[in-house]
Amino acid sequence: QVQLVESGGGLVQAGGSLRLSCAASGRIWSINVMAWYRQAPGKQRELVAQITKSDNTNYPDSVKGRFTISRDNAKNTVYLQMNSLKPEDTAVYYCNADIRDLVSGRSRDYWGQGTQVTVSS
Repeated sequence: QVQLVESGGGLVQAGGSLRLSCAASGRIWSINVMAWYRQAPGKQRELVAQITKSDNTNYPDSVKGRFTISRDNAKNTVYLQMNSLKPEDTAVYYCNADIRDLVSGRSRDYWGQGTQVTVSS
């Protein structure tokens, strides 16, 4: 079994910063792409940031220049540094990872349980 556990969400004022963490544990052979998604009430889940094993990153225009994704491969952990937060960033943030199982050798997507980020105006 593999688990993704997120931490770091909370309430912050507009213009503030938060740092999210997501640690993967369990039967892990390797982790390919890691990413953060978010889902606001009444909206579809959307990609926030993505990072490959070789540290190539991808961001939508809505967060480019404000959010930074990084990873520590030794700790199987991905981070999301969020600066200059806006009320429209309010959402539940989910960690996602493409993980190859240590026993089966198969790869599949895993999701964290989500962490709430609320930005007040």
